[in-house]
Amino acid sequence: MNHVWGLFSHPVREMQVIKGENETISHHYTHHVLIMAAIPVVCAFIGTTQIGWNFGEQNVVQLNWFTAFYLAVIFYALMLAGVAVMGRVIWWMARNYPHRPSLARCMVFAGYVATPLFLSGIVALYPLVWLCALVGTVALFYTGYLLYLGIPTFLNINREEGLSFSSSTLAIGVLVLEILLALTVILWGYGYRLF
Repeated sequence: MNHVWGLFSHPVREMQVIKGENETISHHYTHHVLIMAAIPVVCAFIGTTQIGWNFGEQNVVQLNWFTAFYLAVIFYALMLAGVAVMGRVIWWMARNYPHRPSLARCMVFAGYVATPLFLSGIVALYPLVWLCALVGTVALFYTGYLLYLGIPTFLNINREEGLSFSSSTLAIGVLVLEILLALTVILWGYGYRLF
């Protein structure tokens, strides 16, 4: 958790610090990813049970506690899986680089880069669809920025190669994010009708 502030206040230096650490996947998940991924889950649970999703024009859908809990568990699992998938994507894409990092280091890097997306989940306390989309978009841009800053340091490559690598990685990451969001929406809609 000590890297969160650094990723926003001095991201270049923080990426170098992160690279210098030899953090294991289990340590990273227990001390960063599990906690950060809980932020949007808890906020969405509170927002959907206490206020409800506001789709505009007085169209508010409030979930009961059981349904919200069921969906929160699935949403949490999907986010944890998303970080693991992106770590594997970075590892796979770095296969031709001479200083290819280990899979564990790629997963740790993916977890730190996803920090802005996790923190954007705070807005789900008051779940207005347009506000969540706006804040999520800003978080996605900052995640791309962290990826652009971190990849050259992480792979020991120049900025031009880093831009190409991070652009490709971000495109795949956006696709993974869209799949996770689609699954969440489908499960949310199914859960709402089921319960």
